[in-house]
Amino acid sequence: MTVIDSPRTPARPARRSGVNLEKWGWVYMRASGVLLVVLIFGHLFVNLMVGEGVHAIDFGFVGGKWADPFWQWWDVLMLWLALIHGTNGMRTLVNDYTNPGMVQKVLKGALLVSAVVLLVLGTLVVFTFEPCPAGAPADLLPSFCPAA
Repeated sequence: MTVIDSPRTPARPARRSGVNLEKWGWVYMRASGVLLVVLIFGHLFVNLMVGEGVHAIDFGFVGGKWADPFWQWWDVLMLWLALIHGTNGMRTLVNDYTNPGMVQKVLKGALLVSAVVLLVLGTLVVFTFEPCPAGAPADLLPSFCPAA
């Protein structure tokens, strides 16, 4: 005689110990989404509405903006939250559409490597940006640099 489990019986036993990474990923997506809305609309407002608007955006505008540590941290926070948010979303898609195994591990590894590389490069660009590097030829410097 075959016994059929109750419909509410879990397919696999629940994990009892350790940190629930799926729960914290879910919480992160909600919290980062709210913060990203504020950061992105602040970014768009300052870049497109204040001053001359979109016509003022050029190399000098970015150089002037990133000369202020407030805007450096604003943009880096936006970069980190958005990139981790997007990577976590892609990880969820990989979980949903692939079977556990080597393909899933390779895809998740590729996501991790690409996210880390982009976070490191993006952060370096923001914090090491120098619109007027010392010793640069005057013909290569923007017009607002003192040597130009």
